Amino acid sequence: MQARRRAQWAWGLTSWANHGFYTTVVVGLFPIFFDRYWAAGLAGTASTFFLGLTNSSAALAVMLLAPTLGALADQRAQKRLWFGCFTALGLLSTVLLALTGRSEWVLALLLFGLGSLGFWLGYSLQDALITQVAEPAEINRVSSFGFALGYLGGGLLFLLNVLLVLHPRWFALSGATAAMRVAFLDVALWWLLFSLPLFRYVPEAPPTAERSGWRELWSTVRRVLGDRPVRSFLLAYWLYIDGINTLQVMAVDFGTKLGFSAAALIQALLLVQFVSFPCALLFGRLGDRIGARTSIYVGLAVFCAVTVFGYFMHSELQFYILAAVVGTVQGGVQALSRAYFTHLIPRERSGEYFGFYNMLGKFAAVLGPVAMGAVAILTGSQRASILVLIAFFVGGGLLLRRAGDPTNHAVTPASLTAGGA
Repeated sequence: MQARRRAQWAWGLTSWANHGFYTTVVVGLFPIFFDRYWAAGLAGTASTFFLGLTNSSAALAVMLLAPTLGALADQRAQKRLWFGCFTALGLLSTVLLALTGRSEWVLALLLFGLGSLGFWLGYSLQDALITQVAEPAEINRVSSFGFALGYLGGGLLFLLNVLLVLHPRWFALSGATAAMRVAFLDVALWWLLFSLPLFRYVPEAPPTAERSGWRELWSTVRRVLGDRPVRSFLLAYWLYIDGINTLQVMAVDFGTKLGFSAAALIQALLLVQFVSFPCALLFGRLGDRIGARTSIYVGLAVFCAVTVFGYFMHSELQFYILAAVVGTVQGGVQALSRAYFTHLIPRERSGEYFGFYNMLGKFAAVLGPVAMGAVAILTGSQRASILVLIAFFVGGGLLLRRAGDPTNHAVTPASLTAGGA
């Protein structure tokens, strides 16, 4: 029991480690400094286009690579090895990004793309390793624990780095640019230090039978398509996580269009991180009490209420309230979705199945922003655009009903070999 608890802490600390990259680099500082520092000589429309292209390219690469790499990691018992390789790619790219000079926007985008690739592919393998640290009865709690640590660790590091950039003199730095470099370096150091316990305390799964990577990928596709609960859950997850991710990535733009200050937007982002920490833990308990699927329904109902609230929002105080409410359910829905999926899949093939899970996660937030933009244009109202997200939450909830109760879903030998695997 003690060894398993150490393994669970080590696994959870990887979220504490890598979420710092997401909050500080991806969401917070890189978009700001790319426009003002690395791409200072480019037109604003051009810098936005190239940043969007880089994000889309990294997402596409993850979508193409994650399932195959997951299958190979299962076959060769190399989940930890591949996790380490992609973590190294991410943190080294972040270090080099801190050293990239002014107006070197091409190099900055390349390093940002590689860092994002390392983060997301490593994250997929981290998800798969949950089967090595938690028994089925512990999945809800352990998954929620990982997300909670991620939000707390990412939030604390983001807070430090926001203070660095806003008040560089407090830290004996010459200005915001020097503070940005230090922030990126501390992200890499944080990522490295808190990822190391995984390699000591988290065991590797035994290898599965050797097969060709592409043949195994096609076999997995056929297994997923032939398994109604898994297929239904993945479709539901893709739909409602698209709504959640859209709310995340469009919130700042939505607040900007309503005239809220940059300080208010940054403070709201921090608020989400710190509210999500305890609430993710509470959602794990809720999942044990009423079931993961019912708890996800609770979260989706809250997201529907949030979108309606956003339509009527007028003040920065209301924006803070919205951020706090999002924080109560955001981590919980994500954590219990991972736990729910873990109950549906064969544990020995977690790498390949979570490859598909994270492929859909990266494909999410594709339809949502487009739908919001289309509604804004058709109605001439920025406020009305947010209401379209209700369709994603309701549609995802309806599809989730078809997945059934994961505790009643037994993965049989026949299902593993379906489709000639």
